[in-house]
Amino acid sequence: MDGDAPAVLLRERGDKFGPAFDRAAQGVGARVIRTAVRTPNMNAVAERFVGSARRELLDHVLLVDEQHLSSLLCQYAGYFNESRPHQGLGQRIPADPVTVIDLSKPIAVKSVLGGLHVDYCRAA
Repeated sequence: MDGDAPAVLLRERGDKFGPAFDRAAQGVGARVIRTAVRTPNMNAVAERFVGSARRELLDHVLLVDEQHLSSLLCQYAGYFNESRPHQGLGQRIPADPVTVIDLSKPIAVKSVLGGLHVDYCRAA
């Protein structure tokens, strides 16, 4: 690391991370948070979002400061959860109710993250 320790360290509950690991992390000022009990997919869900954010956002921008990073990640999280297709039934987002689409309406284009991504939807 470049001398900057993470403020929070999220880790599994596995035996490979023992008390010595926690003490070392706390020694550099990081708060250690263990994953919840009996949640085997907790890391997988977090890693999927982090990987997507890295590939679809962070690999394409130059960051100015932490506030810029926070703003971009908030915008991307909204896009990730509300706009982009998911591997669900009919490629619908998880919170999207089943609605009848009026195909006669034009398609509206919304630029996301300064044009890095584009969201298409039927105009209201």
